[in-house]
Amino acid sequence: MIINKNSPYPFYEQVVLGIKEDIVQGIFQPGDKLLSVREMASVLMLNPNTVSKAYKTLESEGVIVTVRGKGTFVSDKQQRHYRNEQQVGKLKEALEKIVIEASYLNVSLPELQSWLAEISEGLGGNSDGSKKSSEDN
Repeated sequence: MIINKNSPYPFYEQVVLGIKEDIVQGIFQPGDKLLSVREMASVLMLNPNTVSKAYKTLESEGVIVTVRGKGTFVSDKQQRHYRNEQQVGKLKEALEKIVIEASYLNVSLPELQSWLAEISEGLGGNSDGSKKSSEDN
């Protein structure tokens, strides 16, 4: 995971997205232990409070779980694949902004769709949004 110091997104959001991306790509598996807040902050050269905020966000979304005295772990698949309608609503709002901006810039719907497919495939998914099976890889 790389933190882009010039990104318009806050550092904690970049950490949240980076961990989610690592999960989607299979780098982190359910039950895997994450670095402690201090270790992650040191690796990413961030303030521990920033990493703590990211971990709290991920925990509130059910992406990770913290076990006192043992550490922080990627949650199991059942929790992670639960559809959080509040988060889905936020995603839809963000997508609406992207579609408006794309329309303003004369980016066609087919071009947007091809970008989505390309990004999904880059994360290890098929162009229909589903995950690739081991036979596909």
